[in-house]
Amino acid sequence: MANSKKMLAALTGAFAAAASLPARADWSLLNMPRGVSELSRDIYGLHTLILWVCVVIAVFTFGAMIYAMVKFRKSKGAVADTSFLHSTKLEIAWTIVPVFILIGMAIPSVETLIKIEDTTNSGLTIKVTGYQWFWQYEYLDTGVSFYSRLAQTSNETRQLGSGRNPADVENYLLEVDKPLVVPTGTKIRILLTANDVIHAWWVPDFGMKRDAIPGFINEMWISVDADKPGTYRGQCAELCGRDHGFMPVVVVAKPKAEFEAWLAEQQAAGQQASTGAATTAAVESAAAAAVALAKAE
Repeated sequence: MANSKKMLAALTGAFAAAASLPARADWSLLNMPRGVSELSRDIYGLHTLILWVCVVIAVFTFGAMIYAMVKFRKSKGAVADTSFLHSTKLEIAWTIVPVFILIGMAIPSVETLIKIEDTTNSGLTIKVTGYQWFWQYEYLDTGVSFYSRLAQTSNETRQLGSGRNPADVENYLLEVDKPLVVPTGTKIRILLTANDVIHAWWVPDFGMKRDAIPGFINEMWISVDADKPGTYRGQCAELCGRDHGFMPVVVVAKPKAEFEAWLAEQQAAGQQASTGAATTAAVESAAAAAVALAKAE
């Protein structure tokens, strides 16, 4: 009896200590984020609902098991009642109740899954191509396209024998040279593919992750609330080779007016580069023709 009281006291103390932990720990690190879009919050809400349903079921089930094991243990003289071998009512109950629970969880799950797959009415389409080990972003129908690689500061620091301290590098391994820029308050359709091996584009704050597979086009959509512009970071979430850990995703969300200005700037820069390349090619061609004519004379 004394040992039982000591064990009960120890368990009570352990539960009390555990109950006080949230005041000292950031439990958001152990949970998925709420995100910055309607879709991500829907996913978070569904996750939380299913989690609590499972917690209630677990508490009820394991509580009943523990109570039965403690209350009716052999050391207290309990004897099995062999006369109670079958109950039609109980079997009907433990069949019907789980069915209703599953239906209750299935309805919001299906609604959210349908919403996740609905890429219609998007205001912008971006094609994302994964490479070992960087990303290419193409803003369809705009002529804007660029590559996004690990930032040079992180790349230099990660090298063996660099002598640099990763703690001194801001956003170490989570920074790129050219981030993906998107407008806030806009549904953005993402087309995902890869050029070599399977990658996965993942930004936790958007609540979405999807594989980029060579030869296939996968679709998903993201959005950022109009009142939440900022920088959101993620990574390739598919083991894609030796430098998989050095393939970050950085998305900068700007208000629509700022995004339109940025897009116009990128288009102008692209046109200027194309004009410069065409002029250089024309000059080289003319020079080559002049040399050939001189040799012919």
